[in-house]
Amino acid sequence: MTKAAIEKENKEIAKQYKELLRISYQTLSAKDKKMIRSAFDVAVDAHKDQRRKSGEAYIFHPIAVAKIVASEIGLDAVSIASALLHDVVEDTPYTLDDIERMFGETIARIVDGLTKIAHLKKDKDISQQAENFRKMLLTLHDDVRVIIIKIADRYHNMLTLDAMPEDKQVKMASETLYIYAPLAHRIGLYNIKTALEDLSLKYTEPEVYQDIQSKIEQTEEEQQAYIDNFSKIIKNSLDKEGLNYEIKGRMKSTFSIRRKMKTQNVSFDEIYDKFAIRIIYKSDRQNEKFLAWKIYSIVTDHFTPNPIRLRDWITSPKSTGYEALHITVMGPIGKWVEVQIRSERMHEIAEKGYAAHFKYKHGDQKEQGIEVWLNRLQEALETSNGNAVDFVEEFKLNLYSKEIFVFTPKGELKSLPKGATPLDFAFSIHTEVGMKTRGARVNGKLVPLNTELNSGDQVEIITSESAKPTQNWLNYANTARARSKIRSSLKEEKKKIAEEGKEILRRKLKSQKVTLNEDVINKMVVYFKLKTSLDLFYRVGIGSIDNQKIKDFASSYSNSFLNFFKNKIRKTPIPEDVDKDELTSKYDLLVFGSEEERLNYKLSKCCNPIPGDEVFGFVSVNDGIKVHKKNCPNAISLQSNYAYRIISAKWIDSSQEEYTVDIQLMGIDNLGLVNEITKVISDDLNVNMRNLNFGTDGGTFSGRITVVVKNNSILKRLVANLKQIEGIDKVTRI
Repeated sequence: MTKAAIEKENKEIAKQYKELLRISYQTLSAKDKKMIRSAFDVAVDAHKDQRRKSGEAYIFHPIAVAKIVASEIGLDAVSIASALLHDVVEDTPYTLDDIERMFGETIARIVDGLTKIAHLKKDKDISQQAENFRKMLLTLHDDVRVIIIKIADRYHNMLTLDAMPEDKQVKMASETLYIYAPLAHRIGLYNIKTALEDLSLKYTEPEVYQDIQSKIEQTEEEQQAYIDNFSKIIKNSLDKEGLNYEIKGRMKSTFSIRRKMKTQNVSFDEIYDKFAIRIIYKSDRQNEKFLAWKIYSIVTDHFTPNPIRLRDWITSPKSTGYEALHITVMGPIGKWVEVQIRSERMHEIAEKGYAAHFKYKHGDQKEQGIEVWLNRLQEALETSNGNAVDFVEEFKLNLYSKEIFVFTPKGELKSLPKGATPLDFAFSIHTEVGMKTRGARVNGKLVPLNTELNSGDQVEIITSESAKPTQNWLNYANTARARSKIRSSLKEEKKKIAEEGKEILRRKLKSQKVTLNEDVINKMVVYFKLKTSLDLFYRVGIGSIDNQKIKDFASSYSNSFLNFFKNKIRKTPIPEDVDKDELTSKYDLLVFGSEEERLNYKLSKCCNPIPGDEVFGFVSVNDGIKVHKKNCPNAISLQSNYAYRIISAKWIDSSQEEYTVDIQLMGIDNLGLVNEITKVISDDLNVNMRNLNFGTDGGTFSGRITVVVKNNSILKRLVANLKQIEGIDKVTRI
């Protein structure tokens, strides 16, 4: 570079630095400015020999990230300094100890968190990406600012993605949609979330993005005319009340328009709510709510509201801290339009999220919503020892979900994601309450545990010491917290059964003159086509590998003469996961409907589903039930045009399948007999009772019981135990 070019670049760096101080949302003290200056000097020195892919000096990137943190997110001086230093430890000779010595422990901790994230392996594989996401979230509890600066860093990288090769652009854009946009949404950084989604769409679907952008530009004048028309109608009434306000139009983001076009299967012109109108008013804290409803009243005097579309987030703010009054009204020229009413303070919180709260909180008052959310997040992370992809999918569900507000029996308000059930509510109160849930009352009435809760419901949980999670609970719970706790509990339960199964297997093999050792276990895992030794022991424990199957194996194993020759020809391969301490699911059975029936089906050719995929059934005219993947290219048109022919379906592990059986009992009536029968059934861990019917006639009794069992050997054991009861003469399966 020439001397003149270097001088020009240095001037530009100095200019950018001054602008950083000028645009800070928080008021910076002299001490703050001194700290930011020191951080700036260290960053300039550390990155002096580095350049970005675009050719510009690397220092422009940390300054740009610091500007986003200072102005758009509005964080404090510590965050601005950390943003300037965010790549120093990772890319330059400076160490973490140097940073701590110069700037203190807090900044060092934040920079360390950012460095940890940067060191996560960048892998194309989704499960690796999900694992990275999980690790990244683990840094959250060190300091939430780590994640916020990381979001700002990603935002600037997305803004300057043009300099990257195309494959890197697509990879980075997909990762942004997958991880960073949901996080920005949850922390309340709505503007950045929207920008991240739009930028991601620009690189993942460039043609679609350009098409929607050009259509938005074409309708800009028409939209402005509509807003002017709307404003004109209500302006006089608002002015008469002496309100200080402004009316703005806000176009929906390109990404959300694309999402609507996809989910509703419509074209750009068919989407009616492409923009919203915002009325932002000045007010002191005391009158905020009163004025919001006053403006609501004026708007609805002129335009008919849609009563179903009223959202009052002023009385019950979202857990991100968002406050506003949303209404949808029939505006001019017969078009539905959303109107958002918010004070300047609410508007600031909506724009800045987390940071604006501190401006309006005084002293040591910590921001509640984010604290509660972080604590919940921490719990979900700690107990989530399952598959990283499942974890991320569930976690994202909770990130993006709309909220409902329900009441505890004492009248306290609890916020839950939309779609939550009484079981989710129980786990949100306390893990122990969730684990011991027996039933639930909603608004005083007993309801099933999978009932979807609505805002305003009062929920009471009935607990019992003997209650514990079952496999079905995973179908009832929707929140990540509840599901991860249920999974952990089921895993422990299965491990206990597996331990018992190992002892049963040892005894049964001994009676067949076979000793249970590593070689036998390996051969059995292969023989029964399983993955791990724990799978084997568990299936013995629940009886799906019964006496007969064990005998068949023992006879083939003991036939050593044949085995000798077989082994000469081929060595039994040892399954690679045989020693893994986990139970795997062997998805080998497809069931349909809520009753989980077995029906004849064909796998569709358009998407070729395989065991374990998320699927649904479609009742075709000539071919019976055709099974499609949920993300099949034809899924949306089938579901929208032939909803009545769709049948729910899922792959299950046949060892987990349950069968309903009716048992007939006959015998001599005596006192306490029913009690004894129910005790035998409830003492058996693997049996569930669904129905009970007894009658007596002249000293004899007959009864009918409906039970749910996993396999025949459990049923045989139950029948044998029932026959032992005094007074019972006959037990038959109907």
